[in-house]
Amino acid sequence: MSKALILHIETATDICSVALSEGDQQISLVESGQERSHARLLNPFIRQALDEAGHTPEQLDGVAVSKGPGSYTGLRIGVSTAKGLAYALEIPLLASGTLENMAHGAMAHPDILKLAESTEGSLLLCPMLDARRMEVYAGFYALDQTAFREIRADIIDETSYRDILDRHQVCFFGNGSGKCRESLRHPHAHFIEDINPSASYMIDPVQRRYASKQFEDVAYFEPFYLKDFIATTPRNKVI
Repeated sequence: MSKALILHIETATDICSVALSEGDQQISLVESGQERSHARLLNPFIRQALDEAGHTPEQLDGVAVSKGPGSYTGLRIGVSTAKGLAYALEIPLLASGTLENMAHGAMAHPDILKLAESTEGSLLLCPMLDARRMEVYAGFYALDQTAFREIRADIIDETSYRDILDRHQVCFFGNGSGKCRESLRHPHAHFIEDINPSASYMIDPVQRRYASKQFEDVAYFEPFYLKDFIATTPRNKVI
């Protein structure tokens, strides 16, 4: 049986990332951290990822999207593009959680591998995405990728996660973790700065879903926003 050729789309944050996988192997990756550029870059990145691997859209067996939480606009762009491809090519639509993907990708980071060894496997991973001011989207995962605590929008102060930190070593990472470093002063709190969402982190979680046929409904699938979108109006705008 041939290995599934799947396109992966990650647009939940400022990073626009596209990967192509064959089975569990990444065969191309194109990404950029340029802000507010998803609408302009995503389709060219998809074409580039396919071209670099010598494939065409018609050869795809599925298309996957990082479903959130994250940026409302970024998620809409990624999901709309993935749904359009799935519908036009008549292939399955798959989705995996942005924080779940980050936790999976973090397992290859050398600092996390060292922490996992020093804590004899009891380390918890906490990917965080910035949700404005002192709020973050956060989830907690064991090293075997099982969810230790559900994903929430948390307002961070000096008492945050105290019950978890008193009992576990925790590694915080993602673009929401930096602003939490001063508040989360605990001997069991560890911070790593260079782990960000990437389509390459989606490959294994998506392959598991593909193998078990956990496909999304193209017509009704929506991103996991976690919070309602709130439009703001500049204070100096006169109507």
